[in-house]
Amino acid sequence: MTGHLPPAPAAPQQHEDGPGLRAELREAVLVTVGVALVGLALGALWLWLAPRVPLVSDATAVYLKDTEGEQAIGVDGTFALLGLAFGVVTGAAVFLWRRRGGVPLVVGLALGSLLGGVLAWRFGVWLGPTQNVAAHAKELGKGVVFDAPLELNAKGALLAWPLAALVVHVGLTGLFGPRDPDPYFATPYGVQEGS
Repeated sequence: MTGHLPPAPAAPQQHEDGPGLRAELREAVLVTVGVALVGLALGALWLWLAPRVPLVSDATAVYLKDTEGEQAIGVDGTFALLGLAFGVVTGAAVFLWRRRGGVPLVVGLALGSLLGGVLAWRFGVWLGPTQNVAAHAKELGKGVVFDAPLELNAKGALLAWPLAALVVHVGLTGLFGPRDPDPYFATPYGVQEGS
């Protein structure tokens, strides 16, 4: 008399989980370069939207025209808010382009947005008023009001873009990304495959 043994569980099916490491690395490089180049737009917008810090010169030194003004803080705040907005847009755009996560893609997004923030900062400073304040004051003459160079004093604002981009991308991937099948609950309890 032979006992009835339950059928052996089926071997898990082997399937491709994604495009492959080489393709993921290529996509990550594209994301890094593309997102970093968007930093040029952020730099131009920062220059356009940031408040101006007025300076005035007497014959010997350069002073703030409004010593109690908050324009310098507004310059940093404008950069941070623009960085958050760019992070939301680029995080969503990368998700819509590739509807799956993946470590290389997320690292590319983080690195690209950090490089984009640095590029935006340097590009905005380059486009803005001259950095040589003393020579500019001497050229304009005594008592003439002029704009201070664009400066980013709160360097932590450079992290606004990468953080926003990662939060949006990871959130969208978690909510709308593809799901991996659960191998333990693929079939209801007590029901054998093929029956």
